Amino acid sequence: MKKTLNVAMIGGGFMGRAHSNAWLKVNKFFDAPYKVNLKVIVGNNKPLESFAENWGYDEVSYDWRETLARKDIDIVSIGTPTYMHKDMAIEAAKNGKHIVLEKPCAFSYADCVEMYEAAEKAGVVHYLNHNYRRVPAVAYAKKLIEEGFLGRVFHWRGAYLQDWIIDPEFPLTWHLRADRACGGALYDLGSHAVDLARYLIGEPERVTARLETFVKNRPLPGANAATFSKGESTSGAEKGEVTVDDSAFMIIDFENGALGSIDVTRFACGRKNYNDFEVYGDKGAIKFNFERMNELEIFDFTEPARSQGYKRILATEGDHPYVSAWWPSGHIIGYEHTFVNAFYDFLTAIDAKSEITPNLLDGANIIRCLEAARLSSAEGRPVSVKEIGQ
Repeated sequence: MKKTLNVAMIGGGFMGRAHSNAWLKVNKFFDAPYKVNLKVIVGNNKPLESFAENWGYDEVSYDWRETLARKDIDIVSIGTPTYMHKDMAIEAAKNGKHIVLEKPCAFSYADCVEMYEAAEKAGVVHYLNHNYRRVPAVAYAKKLIEEGFLGRVFHWRGAYLQDWIIDPEFPLTWHLRADRACGGALYDLGSHAVDLARYLIGEPERVTARLETFVKNRPLPGANAATFSKGESTSGAEKGEVTVDDSAFMIIDFENGALGSIDVTRFACGRKNYNDFEVYGDKGAIKFNFERMNELEIFDFTEPARSQGYKRILATEGDHPYVSAWWPSGHIIGYEHTFVNAFYDFLTAIDAKSEITPNLLDGANIIRCLEAARLSSAEGRPVSVKEIGQ
C-alpha cells in the first residue's frame, strides 16, 4: 500500500488553485509512488474556508510558521508573492519539508543560494516550478536537441509577451512593487524565458539589456485586485509609483558560443500568454509557442533542398514525454497538465531520493542572469553573469 504524504499549500490565489488541482490529479493519471493528501491551506488575511472546502483541504491556517513546524506535514507548496519565498523556503527546509516553490525563486542570487544551501543541508527535495519544461512538446524539443537534431546551435530567439497591464488604470498590485516582486516583466516572464534557454541550449555568459517602465504611476488597488484582474473600480483612487520594469529586452551570449535574444513585456496588446522560442543550428531549427502548446515546428536542414520545409508535429503521441498518462493521440492537453506532470516528477524524486530540476540552484542561476540584465540596463554596458555574486 502506498504511503500518503501530507501537503501544506501556502497561498490561495492563482497558483494556489493551480497547485491544488495538480496535487488532486497526480495520482488519478500517473502511477505515482505516493498518495497525496491536501492537509492544510495557509493564507494571510483572506478567508480561505470556501477554498478549503472546494479543493478538499482538511484544515485552514493563517500562520505559515506554525504550519511548517508541524510534524504531520511532508510537502510544502509555496505560491506566494516573491518577497515571501526566501523565509518560507528556508523555514520549510529547517523543518525537513520537501519544497515546491513558485517562480521567480527570490529577490537576489545571494538569497537563492542561501535557500539552496538550506535545502541541501536538510536533505529535502526542492523543486522550482518552471512548469513549461513539462509541456510535452518542449520536453520533446529537449530530446531532439540532445540527439543532435540541431547540430551546432547558433541562435536562441525567446519572447514572453502579455498585455494585462496596458490600461494605465490597472492598479498598483504587488506585481508592480519592487518591495513585493523585486522585478516586473524581467523577473516574472524573464525567469521562465531564461529557464527555457538554459534547459534547452545552455548557460548564459554575458547579458546586454534594456529595461523600461511605460506607466510610472498607477491607482492603488481596491478589493479583489490580483494577477490578471483589475478588481473593483479604481477611478479617482490615490496613485502610487510603479517601481518595477514593464518590459525588458536582453541580448545573451551563451557559454557554448550561441547568441540569443529574449524579449519580455506586459505591454504587447493581443498577447495573453505568448511564450515563444526559436532555436537555429547548422542541421535544423525548432520553434514553439505556448499559445499552441501541443505543437512543435521543426525544420530538417539535412534533407534535400527540394523537400525541405517546416513540419508541424502534434506532440500528443504516446511516446512523447508525459502523454501516455493522459489521452489518446490527437487529444490535446492544457496549461494545468504541466503542473501535474511536474508534481509526478517531484514525487518520483522523493521516492528515489534524487534531485529534480529545475531546483533552487537553477533558480539561483536564473536570478543571477536577470540581475546581470538589470545591471546592464542601469549602467549601459554588457555584464558578465559571473559579476553577480562576486
